[in-house]
Amino acid sequence: MKHLSFARRLGALFLIAPLASQAANLLELNSPDRQLRVTIDTGEQLTLAVSHRDAQLVLPSAIGLKLSGIGTLGDHPRLTKQQRTSIDTTVRPVVAQKSRQVRDHYNALQLDFAGGYTLEVRAYDEGIAYRFRTELPGQVTVEDELAGVHVRPQDTLYWPQEKSMQSHNEHYYQPLAVSEAVGKLVGVPALVRSGGSHLVLTESGLRDYPGMYLHGEADGLRAVFPKVALADTARDDRNVPVTQEAPYIARTAGTRAYPWRIMGIAADAGGLLLNQMPYLLADAQELKQTDWIKPGKVAWDWYNGNHLYNVPFKSGVDTRTYRHYIDFAAENGLEYIIMDEGWYELGDLLAVKPAIDMPALMAHAKERGVGIILWVSWKTLDTQMTAALDQFARWGAAGIKVDFMQRADQWMVNYYERVAREAASRKLLVDFHGSFKPSGLQRTWPNVLTFEGVKGLENDKWTDKQTPEHDVTVPFIRMFAGPMDYTPGAMSNAHRKDFVASFDRPMSQGTRAHQLAMYVIYESPLQMLADSPSQYRAYPSSLAFIRQVPVEWDESRVLHAELGRYVAMARRHGDTWYVGAMTGADGRELALDLSFLGEGSYQMSSMEDGPNAAIFATDVQAGSASVSRASRLTMRLAPGGGWAAIIRPGTPAK
Repeated sequence: MKHLSFARRLGALFLIAPLASQAANLLELNSPDRQLRVTIDTGEQLTLAVSHRDAQLVLPSAIGLKLSGIGTLGDHPRLTKQQRTSIDTTVRPVVAQKSRQVRDHYNALQLDFAGGYTLEVRAYDEGIAYRFRTELPGQVTVEDELAGVHVRPQDTLYWPQEKSMQSHNEHYYQPLAVSEAVGKLVGVPALVRSGGSHLVLTESGLRDYPGMYLHGEADGLRAVFPKVALADTARDDRNVPVTQEAPYIARTAGTRAYPWRIMGIAADAGGLLLNQMPYLLADAQELKQTDWIKPGKVAWDWYNGNHLYNVPFKSGVDTRTYRHYIDFAAENGLEYIIMDEGWYELGDLLAVKPAIDMPALMAHAKERGVGIILWVSWKTLDTQMTAALDQFARWGAAGIKVDFMQRADQWMVNYYERVAREAASRKLLVDFHGSFKPSGLQRTWPNVLTFEGVKGLENDKWTDKQTPEHDVTVPFIRMFAGPMDYTPGAMSNAHRKDFVASFDRPMSQGTRAHQLAMYVIYESPLQMLADSPSQYRAYPSSLAFIRQVPVEWDESRVLHAELGRYVAMARRHGDTWYVGAMTGADGRELALDLSFLGEGSYQMSSMEDGPNAAIFATDVQAGSASVSRASRLTMRLAPGGGWAAIIRPGTPAK
């Protein structure tokens, strides 16, 4: 430089100055393993970008909050303070969905800005999350939120198709280029595959705020939100569409934390199956006494239409039929039954149908050690909440299944929490059906055990789209958000060419072993047995397997996984391991390496696709073998097939 003329030196300084200024606006945060890097630009507009293994995954994406009368927090930000922390601790959930202990390990960056707002960013090895906090007086009106991701047009989106934000949030996942999603409404969670990375977008800590959807744009996916409902019209006891909206998405406290925006990231799609960021980022537990919360399996009546056979009475929605369900549950160690739609006069939760003797059923269930969960339509529950829940508690009900919400605006999000709180005060469990995806409520209120928001088994009653390929896609996307009430357990099984949708006598696509493996792979602490007690009694080996599988897990491991093609997992409960494997349309062989077992000998009992399962989907055969951690086996899966096993320590009795 000393040899340059003064003019040339001055020109060089002018060139360096803006570059230095730009660099000063960029802040970086790395994950603990340094495989993920998030870059925040605090220049003209707050933006966030993400790199995975040194490859840019999310291009700079604008983030911010647009507040009425205040402006957009994130425009021309003025940074006043920054703070970095590293956290490595352990969380023990009340209900162990994936594991009994959850490691909470991340690096964090907190940025305070003039104008009373803060941006919190966390980098986990498993992904990136951020949220805003505001410290503003009184209430604020949130007109919109800038969120979403700027990705490449050629990246692949597994599109959770939506027509409207007034939705059951039940999705099939159509792979298409991001460029093909322009103008389309996208449900959440949504998955984008870019190069060698899988990115799942969702949220947690959703409270007093609308749920997030996404909209396809030329440069990626932009967050959109249902606006505040000013008026709605009840068409019946469940369909209450919004008919007038405010020009804003929330009216809320000026001092608060907003929901976490989550980007779960994995090179191997199997990493998504173990990711617990949505749970870890949820608001802390508010329910103090939790010893009464008992996860379990449920004999469910609606999928099979209360249709029994080989019984000495005509089945239906009546006392004798439900006594039979209670006895079936008690005989097989099932903790609960559900009494679904039909037990009360629609529109009045206090008007029990004449064919139902509720006190007698509750007394019989108590005597047999079985809990009864009562289905309710959300609108009727809203109208009669105190009187109805008080009555359910007097009867001795174990919980409620709340159905048909179909909305995610601010009022409805608050309704979910009101139900959770009021149910908890009466020691009632909650299953949200017809719901949006889990967004952290199950941690804050652990009496909320499961959510639908998934294209589950019931769709076999009216469509042929419920394919094995779908079954091996939902674990990577929908299950990422939290427990899912898919309701497995079909005993009538057929391959696609033989499948017939039947409302009264439904069947599933794929093999029997495919259904059995769902009890290991699909996470729901309130797990259904969807088929009829008569059907299960007709197939005792399948029933024997299902009744032994727990609904909580001390430890989970991924054995094999490829999005939309196959998945195999091993899960531990106590000293017993459970293995499940499922495949899509293609049959395959998967290696089973048992090195995850402890020392000593184990006895394995398996349920496998039979030799003729490629033709007869119901063909399942039981197997047994002595194994150890040195054992290497092969799981053989038919097209649309499955494989499942229980592995216990010890040698077989002589």
